[in-house]
Amino acid sequence: MQSDVTLRASFSEFVEDNESEIRHALVGHFGSDLGRDAAAQALLYGLENWERVSGMDNPAGYLFRVGQRWGGRQRSRRVRFRIVEATEDPWFEPGLAAALEGLPVKQRVAVVLRHGSDMDYSEIARLTNSTESTVRKNVERGLARLRKSLEVDGE
Repeated sequence: MQSDVTLRASFSEFVEDNESEIRHALVGHFGSDLGRDAAAQALLYGLENWERVSGMDNPAGYLFRVGQRWGGRQRSRRVRFRIVEATEDPWFEPGLAAALEGLPVKQRVAVVLRHGSDMDYSEIARLTNSTESTVRKNVERGLARLRKSLEVDGE
């Protein structure tokens, strides 16, 4: 059995290395507000159960699933991303939030993690307990749907 100090230090290191990926994955899954709340709840669960969770093969993937279950019990059926008012020269596509909401969950999570968090395919596969080829397909299909929805050609 590890001491409380050792467990807290281990958990702090885990959070530093994995919090942003878990949060981004859950924001991709549930939208901005509920995704952040689900990440916080998952990390709280991780802290409370760190002695057991730290011994797992993929603690980040496990806590992602904890966040998915918690968020699924909390949300309405519609994913919400914050709609930001477009300025004269926006640095982002004003219709992106609505287009992301229209993607299937697996595609949305893969696109957000790949292009919003700059994670590579193997990192996303580890976090979502999937294969690299599945992640690649979800990113490709998600981007194709976004391009179609936003009426954008090319890469």
